[in-house]
Amino acid sequence: MTTATGRRDAIADAAIATLARDGMRGLTHRAVDKTAGLPEGSCSYYFRTRQALLEATVRRLATLDEDLVAPIAGLPAHLSVNDLADLLTGAVELAATDQRDRHLARYELSLEATRRPELRATLLEVGKRYRELATALLTAAGAANPDRQGPDLVAYLDGLMFDSIAGAGAREFDRAAVRRSFGEVLAAMISGSPD
Repeated sequence: MTTATGRRDAIADAAIATLARDGMRGLTHRAVDKTAGLPEGSCSYYFRTRQALLEATVRRLATLDEDLVAPIAGLPAHLSVNDLADLLTGAVELAATDQRDRHLARYELSLEATRRPELRATLLEVGKRYRELATALLTAAGAANPDRQGPDLVAYLDGLMFDSIAGAGAREFDRAAVRRSFGEVLAAMISGSPD
């Protein structure tokens, strides 16, 4: 017997898959039902409006990202630039391979949020956690100004993920190049720069 929470998660997972496959225009309650293999009307039963479905999808993405965030919580209080560069390179590689659909869905939701203030609020709430995590990682690595640099690191990470998944450069993921890039950026952050 499936619980209501289990059914909601399954529907949100189907919404992620639908967004990755068909984009925002293809995301309908009916399309999500079909992707989930559920009877027609199931999605709209649990998520009455499109807004409710979009917000549930953002929150599900955040829950799924726990497998990325949990290991970071166990890292030592002091990190080397090399350790941090390796960690971030692994995140980009995972985004470009095993979690590609998640990130495609996230990009669709991010663009939609520019036109939907309620969705934007949900994305900002979820995204705050990643900026705080980046600040903590930079603090552990001895960055010059981690409070200012944390959001910049997230933006850089997002940019590399986007380029690896959907960028116009049509580049294959190159682990060595991404690792080198993170090493350079982190070295600059750690050494500090004039304000």
